[in-house]
Amino acid sequence: MKHPMMRALCAMLAAVTVAGGLAACVPLVVGGGAVVGTMVAIDRRTTGTQVEDEGIELRAVNRIGELLGDRAHVNVTSYNRQVLLTGEVPTEADSQKVEQAVLAVENVRSVVNDLGVMANSSLSQRSKDTFITGKVRASLVDAKDLTASAFKVVTERNVVYLMGRVTPREAKRSAEIARGVDGVHKVVRVFEVISEEELARMTPQPAPVTQDPAATKP
Repeated sequence: MKHPMMRALCAMLAAVTVAGGLAACVPLVVGGGAVVGTMVAIDRRTTGTQVEDEGIELRAVNRIGELLGDRAHVNVTSYNRQVLLTGEVPTEADSQKVEQAVLAVENVRSVVNDLGVMANSSLSQRSKDTFITGKVRASLVDAKDLTASAFKVVTERNVVYLMGRVTPREAKRSAEIARGVDGVHKVVRVFEVISEEELARMTPQPAPVTQDPAATKP
């Protein structure tokens, strides 16, 4: 029963994102225009880092808005203080200005700049991207050998970006799954790679089961 429920949740979140994108013409998007994020309770980042990432996204969007106004469509996604920039800007100079502005934001560790120098994408394209994101997330949920909540998925012009703190096996497996989703043209991995030992240390262990002494009495 778990997987159908999770698939339904992913589909619902994707639908809400599409509706929000069609209802407003906001060129700058916090967390990516086609992102289904991770759940706080089972995120591999600390709670403090998650809050920092949210603050980074908001401050970065404000700075980009001051630089370019509505001339650009820039998605800002921060994971563990690494910022991914996707979307479209008018010129290469604008792309560099955005990158430098985001690098100057407090707590930013690094920036991956994958902005396209072109006209802003259409609402139709953004809706397709959101749909792809939902399908990739659902496929990760279906994968029994992965923890779907460890991944953040961003889609821009049919290119899927995968973020998260994952092991080499998880990185390879998730990319294979994303490539198999209909409509995906390319998969870009923006991971922080950790070892299996690190993953074991950060994974909560189940509490030991203690037996009631009274239950053992004849």
